[in-house]
Amino acid sequence: MRVLLSAGDASGDTHSAELVEALRERVGAVEVFGLGGRALAGAGAELVVDQRDLAIGGLVEALGALRVATRALRRIVRRAGDTRPDLVVLVDSPEINLPLARRLQPLRRAGVPLLYYISPQVWAWRTRRVRALARRVDRLAVIFPFERDIYRGTGLPVDFVGHPLVDRMRAVRDTLDRAGARRALGLDSEAPCVTLLPGSRRNEIATGLGIQLQAARALVARHPELRVLLAVAPTLDRAWLEDQVAAAGLPSGFPLQPVEGQTPVAIRAADVVVAKPGAGTVEVTLLERPLVSVGRAHPVTAALMRRLIRVPSFTMPNLIAGLPVVPEFLQREARPASIAAAVEELLAGPARELQLSRLRAVARRLGTGGAAARAAEIAETMTRGSVAPA
Repeated sequence: MRVLLSAGDASGDTHSAELVEALRERVGAVEVFGLGGRALAGAGAELVVDQRDLAIGGLVEALGALRVATRALRRIVRRAGDTRPDLVVLVDSPEINLPLARRLQPLRRAGVPLLYYISPQVWAWRTRRVRALARRVDRLAVIFPFERDIYRGTGLPVDFVGHPLVDRMRAVRDTLDRAGARRALGLDSEAPCVTLLPGSRRNEIATGLGIQLQAARALVARHPELRVLLAVAPTLDRAWLEDQVAAAGLPSGFPLQPVEGQTPVAIRAADVVVAKPGAGTVEVTLLERPLVSVGRAHPVTAALMRRLIRVPSFTMPNLIAGLPVVPEFLQREARPASIAAAVEELLAGPARELQLSRLRAVARRLGTGGAAARAAEIAETMTRGSVAPA
């Protein structure tokens, strides 16, 4: 089986690698090429485009990288034409995959089926975006239970496969407690600890890391014993990230410890996690840690999103629960003092226990595991000519 696979961010890269392994367990030899990162390359895929070249999101920010993205799309489409795949799989990353789906329509009309695994959050936008996606793909594998209803009436076959993080985070949770995570990172087992998850794209770091660090600075000023972990995504260049941290002007001796390639460990070691809205909030939920959601985008991007997006929250646990489980601080509301106060409430006491109880209820709605295996079954079925769910 030959598969064109496109994953534009760090989480999608990992989910894609798991899907490739699940496909190989079902059908044997699988040749994969397309857009991805370290995990997909480690699974034996040929990277026609490395996702590190496209580690950017947001409306205005994406416009700034339009030329790079356009060249990347052309390379992928040209390679797909030269090396006709048996299947196309697009994984999340709507900034790159929705335009790619449009450009791949000639291939689709020639008989190559197109699966979208992990629905892009077009359901947060106007209905026409949902219908546009439905026209461009043959089948959709969604990871949140409420997403099936979003596509009702479009004619697009939709399967809920569960969240791909469930298996991975369960393995971490069952084998690594707070004390074990702290030993793995060389941390004091008793000192309070906050972990920062600023995102995996450069623009997310540029707009959001500073405010997270300033909130941590305010916390350390009140709690000198506090330790701060910074989870570093594999899509980010370490030297560039160090420059971003230096720009925050933290005092000498500030207790900040970067953690590369061990984000789940950094989450389990924390008493509270401060995370950008996105996939990281689902990781934190599944790893049963209190959470505060913090995000900033380019002002023009934010203004456009306020006009276009129709959801009550940008934080996934809140959307799944249908109520404000997680404190959310966005744009002007993302002030260091406010963020620090929310973190302090979750370090101990009734607010902490209430949020943890609600996060466990959210986690139960994400399925029982096996998302990659279910997606692989769908993919194999599509290569045999069946599009509709069984």
